[in-house]
Amino acid sequence: MSYNDGISKTERIELRVSPEDKDAITAAAAMEHTTTTEFVRHAVLERAQHVQARSDRTLMPAEQFDALVAALDTADDAPNLARAFARPRRFVAR
Repeated sequence: MSYNDGISKTERIELRVSPEDKDAITAAAAMEHTTTTEFVRHAVLERAQHVQARSDRTLMPAEQFDALVAALDTADDAPNLARAFARPRRFVAR
């Protein structure tokens, strides 16, 4: 998980929080021995990566997944495909 450490940071994001939220964030940053800015940046990036990862995955219960796999393993009737294979070839490999 990369947080672009060592890269020049030129963009700025501002947010407003309640005094209680600010105190909680500042205290947590101090417990982590980091600045409030780095603490917030790290937390926000971690959440952003989590949200992006969720959009790349499909989550479903195990029973639903097993039913999906079983359905994929069962061949459907494919009458159009059967007719296509039954016709004589237009081209013959030599």
